Amino acid sequence: MTNSAAELVALLDLEQLEDNLFRGDNPPESWPFRTRVFGGQVLAQALVAAQRTVEVAGAHSMHAYFLLAGDPRVPIIYDVERVRDGRSFATRRTVAIQHGRPIFIMSVSFHREEPGLEHQLDLDMVVPAPEEVPGIGELPAEVLAKLPAPVLTYWKRPRPIELKPVGLGETVAAPRRAVWFRANGALPDEAGLHRAVLAYASDMTLLEATTLLHGTSVLGESLQVASLDHALWLHRPFRADDWLLYAQDSPSAAGARGLARGLIYDRAGRLVASVAQEGLIRPVRPAAPPPAQASA
Repeated sequence: MTNSAAELVALLDLEQLEDNLFRGDNPPESWPFRTRVFGGQVLAQALVAAQRTVEVAGAHSMHAYFLLAGDPRVPIIYDVERVRDGRSFATRRTVAIQHGRPIFIMSVSFHREEPGLEHQLDLDMVVPAPEEVPGIGELPAEVLAKLPAPVLTYWKRPRPIELKPVGLGETVAAPRRAVWFRANGALPDEAGLHRAVLAYASDMTLLEATTLLHGTSVLGESLQVASLDHALWLHRPFRADDWLLYAQDSPSAAGARGLARGLIYDRAGRLVASVAQEGLIRPVRPAAPPPAQASA
C-alpha cells in the first residue's frame, strides 16, 4: 500500500485513454489482503474518473457495488457513462473493469453549489481532540498485549491515511466507535482531490463496527469478509489533510451480513459527510476432520 499523501495523490492521478475511459494503477501491495485491491482505492479512482468528465459541479453523492475482488497485479480500467447533464445536476455511471469483466459499478451525482436551508445532526458522543488520542505507537504495552495479532498488524501498517482510533482495545457496550483520520501529508488545494481522498478513507475501519459486540474482527480468520456496497454523501466543504472524526455504528447484523454507518465531522464539529456500507461477515466453519481409518 502507498505510505504517503504524495503517493496517494499519484495513485489517484488516472491516465486518460479516451474521452470517457481512464486507467488506474495499483500499489505494489493492497490492503488488507495481497490477493485483492483495497475497496477504498477503487471508490476513489472511480470518483476521480467521473469527476474528470464534469466541469462545473462537485460530487455530492455516490452509490457503489463491489462485484468482484480486484486483481492487484493488473491496472483497472474505468469506463464513465455521461448519463445526464442538467443545469443544476449531472449524473455519471462508472464501471471498473479487469480481465474483461466489471468488478465494481458506481453512480455519482454532481450538483452546482447553491444556498439553501441548513441543519445537521450533531455528534452525540464525547470524543477527545485528535491531539489527545494516542497513536498506535503511543499506546501502553498492556493495551497492545490485548489486541489480536491481525488487529495490531493492521493498525501498525504504514498507509497514506493517518488513523487514531478512540479507545482501541476497550470493551464496548454498543456497536459504536470513533476514529480520527487525515491524509498523511499536505494535499493540493483541489476540492475534487479532497473528495477522492475522503472516499478512499471512508472504506477504512467502517465494517469493523459490525463485529464490535461479537468478540471477533473483520481482520481475523474467523470470518469471511467482503464489502458488498458503499454509499457516500458529501454535505459541506472540508480538507482531507486536516483531522476528520469518523463516528461509526452498526444498526444491524443478520444473515451473514452487517450494516455499518458513519458520520464524518471536521474539527469544528461540522458534519461534512455521511457513509453507509453493507458487508459480508460470514462465520468460517472449521474444516471437518478426516474420517477415521479402520485398523488393520
